[in-house]
Amino acid sequence: MRSPLAPGIRLITSFSRDSWYRGFILFLTFLFYTAYHLSRKPISIVKSELHRNCSTVIRPPGINITNNETWCDWMPFDQNNYQTLFGVLDNSFLVAYAIGMFISGIFGERLPLRYYLSFGMVTSGLFTCLFGLGFYWNIHSLGYYAFVQVMNGLMQTTGWPSVVACVGNWFGKGKRGFIMGVWNSHTSVGNILGSLIAGAFVSSAWGMSFIVPGLIIASTGILCFFFLVESQFSSKQTKVCHNSMFEKENEETEPLLQNVPNGNPTINGGVTAESAVTVHDHTEAISFTGALCIPGVVEFSLCLLFAKLVSYTFLYWLPLYISNVAHFEAKQAGDMSTLFDVGGILGGIFAGLVSDYTGGRASTCCVMLIAAAPMLFLYNSIGQRNLGTTIGMLLVCGGLVNGPYALITTAVSADLGTHESLRGNSRALSTVTAIIDGTGSIGAALGPLLAGVISPTGWNNVFYMLITADILACLFLTRLVYKEVRGWCGHSSRARG
Repeated sequence: MRSPLAPGIRLITSFSRDSWYRGFILFLTFLFYTAYHLSRKPISIVKSELHRNCSTVIRPPGINITNNETWCDWMPFDQNNYQTLFGVLDNSFLVAYAIGMFISGIFGERLPLRYYLSFGMVTSGLFTCLFGLGFYWNIHSLGYYAFVQVMNGLMQTTGWPSVVACVGNWFGKGKRGFIMGVWNSHTSVGNILGSLIAGAFVSSAWGMSFIVPGLIIASTGILCFFFLVESQFSSKQTKVCHNSMFEKENEETEPLLQNVPNGNPTINGGVTAESAVTVHDHTEAISFTGALCIPGVVEFSLCLLFAKLVSYTFLYWLPLYISNVAHFEAKQAGDMSTLFDVGGILGGIFAGLVSDYTGGRASTCCVMLIAAAPMLFLYNSIGQRNLGTTIGMLLVCGGLVNGPYALITTAVSADLGTHESLRGNSRALSTVTAIIDGTGSIGAALGPLLAGVISPTGWNNVFYMLITADILACLFLTRLVYKEVRGWCGHSSRARG
């Protein structure tokens, strides 16, 4: 009597080859964008080390002190306008990122994604390391650090349109919100790991807080070059096969969009095969203005502008806020700030699940943004009273702030990039993603800049600015929310009838 197949082998063989590819691509793109965000985080951790309260620092023996108040600071951030200088560094990165993002989507549709991503990660790692090397080379020029931030910001734009396009090429529309909500946790995971890695070195040698993340993202770029399969067309290469063989392959695959040679687009794998078929993606890339005309792109882009303003203000200023208000050390403040990103993971998954169930992407974003406004006020008012309150408020605020941001940059971008008006143009996804995230990046640049200008007048004013941005984000979704609600009411009426 033959023994039954081992349970583990049965589980492995139950997945098709295409399922293994999908899981592998999901894992790789998750890893890649985790590395992107991991390399962005150190600057927010190191800020509180570049400018410290020197009266609380033990002076090393034999040091020649000329200024008792700033002897432990790193020039040029030892000046009274240090917050403005930090704002210059933040915006050197973020303005370059916002400008580069609009261009990056165009390149992402016209160049092989594997080469484009690999180049972006390796060069981003180089410039991240160069910032940290300023510590060892004893560089005190603001221009040097600002230049490195500008170049790093441009290189980082290679990431988001490319990874979203890769995932969009492999996954259909079913449960997209949930899948991308889980997948989008790479943003928060990267922030958390970046905070922990940078925090491990910040008090001893802050240069390593940049060099280690830089080496990590450069390594993932090499990994990308050797292992990324950017689409199902790439995995199949060119196939010439019989009807039966093609149908068997087609059962295993369900791409987001396909374009067949005769120009008849099909969705979710509905391809009609002839006796010999060569599968290629020949559709021309969509124009910038054409992408703007897709219904919903403008509204979600403007909403993301203000949602990302809030999120990136926390990304760059939360550790310093915690250090100033709760009087934590740089490492403790950095570790505590990771709770905001933990909440962001939960918020992104929750937003994806709810929007999948209700079909209301805009309504889900709007409700979470409305709830975020009073929570931000409460966090600033009572968030530092005790450790338990701080932890709870950071988790809740992180979920409500990052949930809509995550949903718009993933599931919404994929929905709009594969909108029915495109008639199957699978090459529009990168451009649409770049437009939405590029517009959001303008807000990401404005938020830290405004925080740097406003924070000297008091942290209360910074939070009033963030609450105002949340409300404005909701307003831009009003038309889409109204349309979704009307659709639900119409559906309910037909169901009762």
